[in-house]
Amino acid sequence: MTNEVRVRFAPSPTGALHIGGAHTALFNWLWARHTGGKFILRIEDTDRVRSTAEYEQTIMDGMRWLDLDWDEGPDVGGDYGPYRQTERLDLYNKYAQQLLDEGKAYKDGNAIIYKVPLGLDIGFDDEVYGHIDYKSDALVDGRTGVMKDIVLIKSDGFPTYNYAVVIDDHLMNITHVIRGEDHISNTPKQVLLYKALGWEMPKFAHLPMILGKDKKKLSKRHGATSVYEYRDMGYLPSSIFNFLALLGWAPKGNVEIFDRDLAVKEYQLCDINRKSSVFDFDKLNYINQSHITEMPAEEKFELIRPFWEGMGVDCSKLSMDYLTKVFAIMAGRGKTIKELAEFSDYLVTFAPVAARYDASDLTEEHRAMLKAFCGEFMAARPATPEAMLAFAREWGEKHDAKLKDIAMPLRWMLTGYKVSPGIFEVIELLGFDEVTSRLKHYGLL
Repeated sequence: MTNEVRVRFAPSPTGALHIGGAHTALFNWLWARHTGGKFILRIEDTDRVRSTAEYEQTIMDGMRWLDLDWDEGPDVGGDYGPYRQTERLDLYNKYAQQLLDEGKAYKDGNAIIYKVPLGLDIGFDDEVYGHIDYKSDALVDGRTGVMKDIVLIKSDGFPTYNYAVVIDDHLMNITHVIRGEDHISNTPKQVLLYKALGWEMPKFAHLPMILGKDKKKLSKRHGATSVYEYRDMGYLPSSIFNFLALLGWAPKGNVEIFDRDLAVKEYQLCDINRKSSVFDFDKLNYINQSHITEMPAEEKFELIRPFWEGMGVDCSKLSMDYLTKVFAIMAGRGKTIKELAEFSDYLVTFAPVAARYDASDLTEEHRAMLKAFCGEFMAARPATPEAMLAFAREWGEKHDAKLKDIAMPLRWMLTGYKVSPGIFEVIELLGFDEVTSRLKHYGLL
């Protein structure tokens, strides 16, 4: 076996790249990049009913979105191909025939089956869980007393998972098999086949399960599962990367917000936690908001623009100087890019404000007070948010009006929301000409 670390991610193209698969891919990718090794993408497409080329492409696109690049694979080639199992059938047949010739396997119709011997130690060392004891006798059916022999080639001519994965991992020189802990139960059968073929085993590292907050296995009922669903909800790939890395591992000092460079530098298989990880949306939102806040304005605009445009908000005439101020005033608001787009639409155009708020809640008395205030306020045009606040307070004291009875209606009329950044900061950013236009819409000027 090579001294170079070689790891693989081997998805079945029967659906989009889901969170569990992305988690496994990321932990393999980190080990390859940390060690200067190779990360291989192998497509396990022997499920002829559900596997499609479209799903294969979707999986690869999802990995690219997360910036999990691979060194060998079906689209980039490599020295150990082919990288799709359906293109490797001759290899599976070759080694199944070898086991037949050696008397270690037998035929049952068109199927080829490995005969499991009794009394064989098929325990293995796991980089995460330590040594796991297992004897081949455990494969005896407790009810019938019959040994559960291992099917290698099914009657349809296609290999079973436990057989194909051994052939592929050996021939592709895989040094470390890093996968979910649900595969621990498969590993003894694979150990049997490594022994039967006389091959050196790779090192195994099984990753902790990802659970929902209810401590049950993560599924669609816990929310989005495809990485594309998170993209469409406005999560950043850097945030998903950061969050997934924390599901079973953490950098030194339990740092929670980090980039991929830090993760690559510090990642170690021996630091992976055995304890199941909880998929906590609150933590994901915190991480995503932190990454959004730290992002340069230009990058942020490229991400937020499709959401604004999808809402019918024309942002084509905004200057980067203005956008920088928009993102600054909105810092810490919006857990996702989508939310940030929704919460900031009033800083781009007035149309959504008018659609959200019609001022029908104002009494005639309240409207008269606001009209008097707005007239004097716009005539004075205080230069800073601090000066605006001081003006409003003084005016309120002089006219027996509470500050909230002035500021809250202004917030509704200028933003269409009950909650926003400081309303006088909003006024400064919008500018007095735009504020005048909006107040005239509500008949206050």
